[in-house]
Amino acid sequence: VQLQASGGGLVQAGGSLTLSCAASGRTSSRYFMGWFRQAPGKDREFAASMARSIDTATSYADAVKGRFTISRGNAKNMVYLRMNSLKPEDTAVYFCAADPNDLYGDRRYRDELYNYWGQGTLVTVSS
Repeated sequence: VQLQASGGGLVQAGGSLTLSCAASGRTSSRYFMGWFRQAPGKDREFAASMARSIDTATSYADAVKGRFTISRGNAKNMVYLRMNSLKPEDTAVYFCAADPNDLYGDRRYRDELYNYWGQGTLVTVSS
């Protein structure tokens, strides 16, 4: 599967953005989906994940919990990350990732376990 992330941009603190991830080749519901982010000079970190369509369980990093929402679109190849109440520390390149296996527990946080990655989309939050 190939992933294409989009929707990044410049937004003021307190604003909102929705990132999109389009999966080609297979429907996203067959994959465990994740969003990661990498701030300048920092390692890539987990932001959110959604299990395959069997239970669609979601998980969020503490830093984004209550502000970000991961979801699947009506188009079965789309996954979204709705980001509200954005803060300057949310500034990063955001990546969508997928794996055909369920990554439960701490495995969902490990980027090396995801087999497929999009190219990243830059989100800049100004203060």
